Amino acid sequence: MIVTGQTLWFPVLSCIANFCVLLLYGYDKYQAVLSGRRISERTLLLSAVIAPFGALFGMVLFRHKTSTQKFVLLVPVFIALHGMIIVLILIHG
Repeated sequence: MIVTGQTLWFPVLSCIANFCVLLLYGYDKYQAVLSGRRISERTLLLSAVIAPFGALFGMVLFRHKTSTQKFVLLVPVFIALHGMIIVLILIHG
C-alpha cells in the first residue's frame, strides 16, 4: 500500500486526538489529587469515543478511572469500534 497525502490524514489526526485525550485524563487526575475543578465523566467518556487509545493509556498511566466500572467496560468497546473503523478504511481505501 502506497501512502499518499490523502491517506495520511487519518493516522495523523488520530495520533493528535489520542495525545490530547491522554493529556485530558492526566489533567483530570492532577485535579483529583489537588481537589480542584474536575472534568465531568461525561466529557471524559465522550473524548474516549473520539480517541479511545489515549483514554486507555491515560487510565493506565495515571491510574485514573480504573475502578469506575463504566470506564473499564466502555473504553475497550470504543477501542474495538475504532479497530473496526481502521480495518474498514484499510480495506476500502
